[in-house]
Order: sequence, then C-alpha cells, then structure tokens
Amino acid sequence: MGVFYLLSCWVSYLIVCLFLVIASAFLGYCLYIKHIHMKYDHIPGPPRDSFLFGHAPTMIEETRSGRNIHDKFLQWAEMYGPVYKINSFHKVIMAVTCPEATKEVLMSPKYPKDKLLYERLFNRFGVRFLGNGLVTTTNHEQWYKQRRIMDPAFSSLYLRSLMGTFNERAENLMDELTKLADSKKEAKMLQLVNRVTLDVITKVAFGMDLDLVNHDSPFPKAIETCLKGMVANVRDVFFQLNPKNRPFIKEVREACQLLRTTGEAWISNRRTAIQNGDNVPKDILTQIIKSAGQEDEITEEDEDLMLDNFVTFFIAGQETTANQLGFCIMELARRPDIMEKVQKEVDSVLGMKQEISYDDLGEFTYLSQVLKETLRLYPSAPGTSREVSADMTIAGYNIPGGTIYMFNTYVCGRMDKFFKDPLMFDPDRFHPDAPKPYYCYYPFALGPRSCLGQKFAQMEAKVVMAKLLQRFEFSLVPGQSFDILDTGALRPKSAVVCNIKHRNQ
Repeated sequence: MGVFYLLSCWVSYLIVCLFLVIASAFLGYCLYIKHIHMKYDHIPGPPRDSFLFGHAPTMIEETRSGRNIHDKFLQWAEMYGPVYKINSFHKVIMAVTCPEATKEVLMSPKYPKDKLLYERLFNRFGVRFLGNGLVTTTNHEQWYKQRRIMDPAFSSLYLRSLMGTFNERAENLMDELTKLADSKKEAKMLQLVNRVTLDVITKVAFGMDLDLVNHDSPFPKAIETCLKGMVANVRDVFFQLNPKNRPFIKEVREACQLLRTTGEAWISNRRTAIQNGDNVPKDILTQIIKSAGQEDEITEEDEDLMLDNFVTFFIAGQETTANQLGFCIMELARRPDIMEKVQKEVDSVLGMKQEISYDDLGEFTYLSQVLKETLRLYPSAPGTSREVSADMTIAGYNIPGGTIYMFNTYVCGRMDKFFKDPLMFDPDRFHPDAPKPYYCYYPFALGPRSCLGQKFAQMEAKVVMAKLLQRFEFSLVPGQSFDILDTGALRPKSAVVCNIKHRNQ
C-alpha cells in the first residue's frame, strides 16, 4: 500500500508540475501578445475579435461563408486609411494601399516574400504542393537562379513562335461554340475557357496534346480542389482539427498527388528525350529540367524542385487567364455598347481572316483596354505580401521592423480615391492618353517578383477574345450571380452561362 501511495503522490506531483508549466507558458504567451499589441497600438485598424486570436475569427467566418474576403479588406481600407493593422494570434500584418509605400516595397529586391504565408503554400495537408517553386520560394538567391533559367521560355522571340498554338487551341473552342450556336444550346463559358487555357499551357509549356475542349479530364477539378485547399490551409489554422473536413482534406491530398505524379511522368519522358539527343522545344518543361542542374546525379531535392515548378506553371498558366476571360465575357455581355465597340476594332484588324498574327495583337488597342479594366475589377491574383525588416513610416505612422506588409490590387482597384466610380466597367480608364495609375494597379504584382508569364497570358487572352468577338454574339442567361468566388485566385461564382449565336457579318 505504501508503494502505491508514494506512486500516486508522485503522479499527482507530476500533474501539478505539468499544469504549472502549461499555465506559465500560456501566461508568457499572453504577455507576449500584449507586448505585440502595445507595439502596434498607435496604428489604426478594426477592433480585434478577441485578445488571443485577433482578427482570425473574422477571416475564418468570411471564408467559411463563401464571401470574398477581399471585400472585407476593402471595407477596412476605406474606414481606416492607407495603412491599417490586422492581428492573427501573435502575428501582425500591415494592409497597405499607399502608392508611395507600394512603390518602395514592391519595386525593391531587398524585401522578400513573407515566410508566414509562403511556407504554408509549401505543402497541402501533408502532401508537397508548390514547395520552393518560382512563385513561393522566399530565398532571393534561389528565386533569382530559377528566374534566370526560366526567362528564355518567356522571351519575345519564343512567344512569337507560340502564335500557331494559340490560334489552334482557340479554334477548338470556336468549333465547340459553333456547335452550341447551331443547336441553340447554352454555353458554360467559364468551363470552356478553363479547358482552352489548360489546353494551351499543357501544349506550349509541356509539349502535351490533351485536346481538353473536346475531352473530359481530371485536371480542371484537381486544380480547383488544390486551390480551395490552399485557402482553407492558409486562413484557418484549425481546419485540419475538424473531423468534418477529413473527406475534403483527402480530396485535396489526392488532387495534389495527381498533379505531382503527372509531372513526374512528363518530366521523365522529356529527360529521356534530351538524353537520347532528340530535338526538344525550349519550352517551360525543358527549362524546368535545366533548373535541376547539369549534374549526372540529380538529387531528391532537385527532383522535388522540378515538380514544384511543374505544379506552379501548370496551375498559374491556366487558372489566372481562364478567370480573366470568364470575367471579361461576363462584363461584355452586361455592356453591349462596349461589346459593339470592341467588335468593331476586331473587325477592322482581322476582317474575315481566321489566323491571328503576332503583329495583329499590337493593333487591338481597345481590346487591351477591356482586358486591363477586367483585371482592375477582377484581378485573378488579388494581392501579394512582403516582409520588411527595417522600420518604415507610412502615412505618418511608424511601422516597426520585422512586419509583414500586404498589398492588394483588388482593394486599390475598387477605391474611389484611385478610380472614379470604381464599380463601373470603363475601359477608357486605360486609354493610351489617360493618366496611368500610380502604383495602385498591379494585377501581375510589381518589381523583380512580378509575374513572369504576364505577356504570355495577355497574348493568349487577346487571341481567344478576338476570335470570340469576331464570330459570335453572346448574352448572359438571366438569373445568374455576378458575385466573386474566392479560391485564392478570384473567379466568377456563376458559370458565366451564355446564349451564343453567330454574328451577321
């Protein structure tokens, strides 16, 4: 009995000690949060939801409810000014709409992407996702090396050579729309442009003929699932703890695995072709393989990095352009006057010819304005963030060093102080003679970390839209939502369902 008594006393003592350690750690954490609050209390911002969690509950609720969280950031920017704070546990983020600060930070290479966000994009619920690819790596030297190797795949000379593929894949979409117009069936335009942009990227980036306009594929659904998983993983730290989310988490893991195993197979085939001395294109896939180095022995880290970039370009090369096209079609269908004006330009440039040349793209002045205005209201990639190590003064507020800055082109694009009547779709904002927006419009980010594929994306968008406008009239089927779905990238919430008919030319 004495032994059991001593043992029970010892266990009780350990429990008390453990409780005291946990209580001390919690008290220490609370004191640290209080220190952080005091450090940033002079900066305006919305009231915190709670002492411990900061604004995290609002972020989680906005995401779970299906609302576009960037509208909340816009509301706060209009209430609290050009810089305001957002608290999440012990982290503080500065939301910045000040053009001068935007220029200072984004145009400089000395401010890295913040580790808080981009490390959460490394994997998706335990399965490696974007890893240390070109978009997500926070190490400047690693990024610079990758960027230098990828540049040839986006040179003007190489992009010119892609016009044949842009035309060919866009023609597949026109053939499908012809069938729908002839049969008087409704066209789900967002789904169709998703397929054509994925068709383009798999062909021009990876040399694969999938013909996705005419064939079903698991890839569009896998990309959408990965992006939804990305949002859940980044914004809700408790997401994995909820048993109800396990089926979705399983879907996300399988989708990530599908993209990476596809990459393994395509990279292996291309590497074999290179080793055999076959003539291979200088496309993204070839450049990805070059990024692993010229050594005979490729390490596991090299393999992972190649797959990181494969997934990065596979998703970024399709999702952003497809969403821009979907929103553009939606807005033109709502504004017949603008559609008529841009159709007249397309007719004057192309006439009745079907093949669009590289030189033709430069003649689409008003179409370019339409596409830019689409990105002002509906930027596919709404924002970016940087880590600023030194103190900085913005709008009279001293921001302590070591703070994360968030820059949001969606917010800036919808603020009246930057754009008059900001919710009105007006392509003349981007007329060649109009004053250029001063660091408040950056749908492809700014500076050295701006989007490498922006010229590629806009060439593709022009080809698809020019062919569509040349041949078809389209109107929205009534009853659709014009809301925005936030899946990390912004996309139309509806399917942009249209009635399609041939133009009387």
